[in-house]
Amino acid sequence: MAKTKTFVDSDVLIAAFQGKEEVWQKAMMVLDDPEREFIVSDYLKLEILPQPIFHRRHEEIQFMQIFLDNASLYVGPNSTVIDQAITLASQYSLGAMDALHAGTAVVSKADVLVTLEKPEKPLCQVKEIKVVSLRS
Repeated sequence: MAKTKTFVDSDVLIAAFQGKEEVWQKAMMVLDDPEREFIVSDYLKLEILPQPIFHRRHEEIQFMQIFLDNASLYVGPNSTVIDQAITLASQYSLGAMDALHAGTAVVSKADVLVTLEKPEKPLCQVKEIKVVSLRS
């Protein structure tokens, strides 16, 4: 049986590292699921690495880098992702990074995009990809 192709929003990775109990458990259940393969992008890197690098939080950098290095699929910046992001942002009133994450998930044919956004937020309204909020 094929694994679930999953794009995780940056908030899931940050929550997994920070370890606040309820949210941490939900995030780690996704990240530790052996039936998932993960999709990453430079846009995701841009959200999860600069602050830990700037503040020299070496354990957090290592955690994020291990996740990035072990992903099954890397999607680099490209015009198809950008075009999809613009379309989604225009249709659902998404912020730039959410649009880029959703665009990456759609273009890479992810099965699901997992986020910690509240279910009523624009990212969770996207219909072109299954979006699962860990807050619901």
